[in-house]
Amino acid sequence: MAASTKSGSGDASALHPHLEWAQRRDRVWLTVILENCQNPTYELKEKTFFFKGKGGTENLDHEITLELYGEIDPEKSTCKKTDRQLFFTIMKKDGTASYWPRLTKEQKKLHFLKTDFSRWRDEDDSEEEVEEKEDFNLDEMMNSMGGMGGFNGADLGGPAEEQEDSDDEELPDLQRDYSYVESLVATFPKF
Repeated sequence: MAASTKSGSGDASALHPHLEWAQRRDRVWLTVILENCQNPTYELKEKTFFFKGKGGTENLDHEITLELYGEIDPEKSTCKKTDRQLFFTIMKKDGTASYWPRLTKEQKKLHFLKTDFSRWRDEDDSEEEVEEKEDFNLDEMMNSMGGMGGFNGADLGGPAEEQEDSDDEELPDLQRDYSYVESLVATFPKF
């Protein structure tokens, strides 16, 4: 799906592709979302990102040039293409610097640029916390806690042999008394 504004550089009829981004201290992940992209071209320079490709549901030209907030290392950066997206791992020139406050140098909100929350981590998260969040395993956590003493699958309605249930008692026969309902129906106006 394409953004509706025209690109400020290059072909005046080209649309902006949708972009998502996230970062760590040493890298920026930038995803170009463009289905069926044919012959994509891109260029990474120390302070700019350029992308051009034809695709989307209407097979239109898409193009974008971004002036990045900080300097990057184009030689160490990579790109992986799928049928629907291009994934860029852009390495920052200074991998020990603080997080960038935004992807682009200018503070203007770009409607086609969104945060990739599936990859986003806050700067104040320690590296250990980030690894723990990414490698979370509930089974390991339960085993390290020693389980839940006396717990078995039957407690959650799982299969159990000879498990008694208070709801298994016989129910008394219920009388069918519709007289009350019939009296209510009689009060409604007839059409």
